Amino acid sequence: MDSKHSDFYQEIRRRIAAWLNEKGEGFRHAQILLLAPDLFHLLCRLALDPRVPASQKARLATAIAYFFSPIDLVPEAFVGPLGYLDDVVLSAYVLNGLINAGHGELAKEHWAGDGDLLAWIQHVLLVAEEAIGPARWEKIRSKLGR
Repeated sequence: MDSKHSDFYQEIRRRIAAWLNEKGEGFRHAQILLLAPDLFHLLCRLALDPRVPASQKARLATAIAYFFSPIDLVPEAFVGPLGYLDDVVLSAYVLNGLINAGHGELAKEHWAGDGDLLAWIQHVLLVAEEAIGPARWEKIRSKLGR
């Protein structure tokens, strides 16, 4: 990971940890929120891997750009680190597509986070669907699938 991505990774980790420390124990989505820097790192590593097809790299780049974008569903500028939840969901969605396209071993190879990557991705997507409802989730998925 280049210096710019590494610095951003560390900044996400620092901001989330400080915010969660202020919230105290029991924040409902703390574990999911803590995935943000690890998923960002994974997206970057996969985007730089020459074994990943260009079509998948385009999706990875979109998810990476979403982390930097000031315009998103839950903007970090207004809600602080809680705003990374939508970034985590988009990352999980993109990574799920990459894994389903047969690149699961590559994703596992680059995963630097704790726990099982596939289990985390499935958990994030399930929580997202439960939070917004199956009909809305399907509508979002159909738009993302384009």
